[in-house]
Amino acid sequence: EEEEDYMSDLFIKQDVRPGVPMVRRMKEAIQKEEKKKEANEKNRQKSVKEEEKERRDLVLKSALGNENKGFALLQKMGYRSGQALGKSGEGIVEPIPLNIKTGRSGLGHEEFKKRKAEEKLENYRQKLHMKKQANEQAADQFRIRFKNKQEERKMEGDLRKSQRACQQLDMQKDIDVPKEIWYWLQPEEEDQKEEEDKDDECTSSDLSVSAKLQILTAYLREEHFYCIWCGTTYEDSEDLSSNCPGDSAAAHD
Repeated sequence: EEEEDYMSDLFIKQDVRPGVPMVRRMKEAIQKEEKKKEANEKNRQKSVKEEEKERRDLVLKSALGNENKGFALLQKMGYRSGQALGKSGEGIVEPIPLNIKTGRSGLGHEEFKKRKAEEKLENYRQKLHMKKQANEQAADQFRIRFKNKQEERKMEGDLRKSQRACQQLDMQKDIDVPKEIWYWLQPEEEDQKEEEDKDDECTSSDLSVSAKLQILTAYLREEHFYCIWCGTTYEDSEDLSSNCPGDSAAAHD
């Protein structure tokens, strides 16, 4: 190809906007590459497998003729093209399709792959199910712990309320020392304690909040005829037993 004359009218009339020559060159390069690929595809020799596949597809697409012995035998028995097989025409119309094996894997390999895929899917489903169960169990445990914590806090509040009432009622009877150290509320700022108090605290710490509340409730009822749940002081034990429903919050609900 001859080079263009840069002094010719064709060169002068070309678009000289910035970036336009670069875009044109890229388009030309892409077009040349596509033409080159098309030429390579046309000139490329087909492989033996490709030729066999084309011949096989061509034969399968063409209908059987009278030269086919099997088809000729069917025609002698009364068969016509497009007719279903069988005496009453309940058979198939189209021939059974061929399932040509092109790979090198042995017989049963496809079934093996299918079975492995199903096992993998089943394992995945089991893992999801187990994960879901674990999440549900964790949620249930969290709800139980939260509920127990709430109940414990409520019980601790009831115990403090009972301790205040016990201290107040004991002092009204001129009782200066509680029956047990934990019957009264202890000041939090008391840092130094006597050895006896320490021993008492160790003994009382073995009791749960529920046990302390139950013992203190019974003490208030027996000693002061007072029900912490009713908030009422009765005249005597007979008045308490006849008018108070019980010695727990559940009995008063």
